Amino acid sequence: MSTYNQIFGIKVTAVTSNPSDPIKGQVWFNTTDAAMRYQSVTTSGAWASGGNMATARLALGNAGTQTLAAAFGGQSTAATGATEEYDGSSWTSGGSMATARVHLGGCGTQTSALGFGGLPPNTGATEEYDGTSWTSGGTMATARNRLPGTGTQTAGLGIGGYLQPGTSSAVEEYDGTSWTAGGSLGTGRYLMGASGTQTSAAAFGGTPPTSGLTATEEYNGTSWSSGGNLNTARGYLAGCGTQTSALAFGGGNPGNVANTEAYNGTSWTAETAMSTARRNLGGAGSSNTSGLAFGGGTPSNSAATEEFTGAGAATTKTVTVS
Repeated sequence: MSTYNQIFGIKVTAVTSNPSDPIKGQVWFNTTDAAMRYQSVTTSGAWASGGNMATARLALGNAGTQTLAAAFGGQSTAATGATEEYDGSSWTSGGSMATARVHLGGCGTQTSALGFGGLPPNTGATEEYDGTSWTSGGTMATARNRLPGTGTQTAGLGIGGYLQPGTSSAVEEYDGTSWTAGGSLGTGRYLMGASGTQTSAAAFGGTPPTSGLTATEEYNGTSWSSGGNLNTARGYLAGCGTQTSALAFGGGNPGNVANTEAYNGTSWTAETAMSTARRNLGGAGSSNTSGLAFGGGTPSNSAATEEFTGAGAATTKTVTVS
């Protein structure tokens, strides 16, 4: 019988802390907590509970990744400008926006975020976050709300939205100072999900109609083209990831749903649903295997946070004997 060393070319080592970048199949003994551990990969996607937000709210802005996220604005008892930051375990208070608002767009990272649009009243105001405080940025050409954002603070994208009244197909691009017109959506809509960068984005779902849309559109920095349709028509959803590795979750159809779907740039695949069905929630994450869902309406305001790990993601497990 072959030994572990013969198969993998390495020995089981004793360490005081887990390796920072272990390979699949690697085994080690952690002397600090006297545990044998190994590196594996997930075989299916699943959601797990994270730390609750300090303030339950919906229709909020979002930025960042699963382990370094920011939530800002939204509605608790009224419109708020409060910011909370997530470290992969718990939320802490950050700086407050100058303008309290709901149904705003957001993008960027936890320490370099962008918040724009929203209401009341309907606005095109933009604010930039440095991880501590918010400052004013350039105003959007078209005031609107219920729009998603994606990209970075210096290369952001505001997509569609609601004009109060009226549905918008307009897209604007932010360069860190000002907004300029981008290519318009093929289908005007609002309350949709989005993912990607300013030059490689995806927009999916949204309303109207009341049952929601399934359509996905992909942006190349100039124009939009049709992508694969969602399996579940819905609006009020959240999204994260890239154009070719996106995650769509939650929303309304017209009732609250917990459905989760993963996109590979061509088609959407149903994944394990969230524990809590909700709409108007926040979302963050880097791919279709690493997502974060927080806040939203159930229909009451929620503070719940859930973390998604998709199939094929690396995970460290502990050897147990019973």
